[in-house]
Amino acid sequence: MGLKRILPIFTLILLCFVSVSAFAHGVDDETQSFLSANKGLAFGPFLYIGAKHMITGYDHLLFLVGVIFFLYKTKEILVYVSLFTIGHSTTLLLGVMANINVNVFLIDAIIAFSIVYKGFDNLGGFKVFFGVQPNTKLAVLIFGLFHGFGLATKLQEFQFDKEGLFVNLLGFNLGVEIGQFLALGAVLLIIGVWRRYNSYIKFSNITNMLLMAAGFLLIGFQLTGYFTS
Repeated sequence: MGLKRILPIFTLILLCFVSVSAFAHGVDDETQSFLSANKGLAFGPFLYIGAKHMITGYDHLLFLVGVIFFLYKTKEILVYVSLFTIGHSTTLLLGVMANINVNVFLIDAIIAFSIVYKGFDNLGGFKVFFGVQPNTKLAVLIFGLFHGFGLATKLQEFQFDKEGLFVNLLGFNLGVEIGQFLALGAVLLIIGVWRRYNSYIKFSNITNMLLMAAGFLLIGFQLTGYFTS
């Protein structure tokens, strides 16, 4: 498979994440009805909803694409993804259980900024413009915390039945991890094929600039929502 086939496929996937912005970080009508009407323990449905949310969560996935783009060793990928998981799992549970709420547009704008940050970091922007290199692991953990608050804020739009809430949230969180695993598996498969060709390094700048462009687009989308809502 040559460059003419690989690059368009990879770019199309990135653009697809952005093109569904009106749906991906929202909740469809069927899910809304279930969340609003659910009473008591519902581990299975919450697990399914969590997985579906992550698979369609373009902002989370774009950030993770940036995180793993230059990671070649399986151990490194597991470390970084685990740090992200610890971050968003913590604030997801804490946000809902402690009823800590933030403006949905502002938190999503911060999540979008994390995409810009990672693309800029991958391009070596911090070293070039500021002469420093931030701790990449710490950055992934911190942004994971913000991503978790984004999920928690979305869930808090619904009036949950308190009975079985913690177990339901564990199901949702596990579903998010399953969805993340499936989505990243597909991305890693594509990247793994692309890395066999010299074009991977040659076009790495273009790919990360696309990530930054997508992040800026999402920031504008969220801030527009904030100022017009």
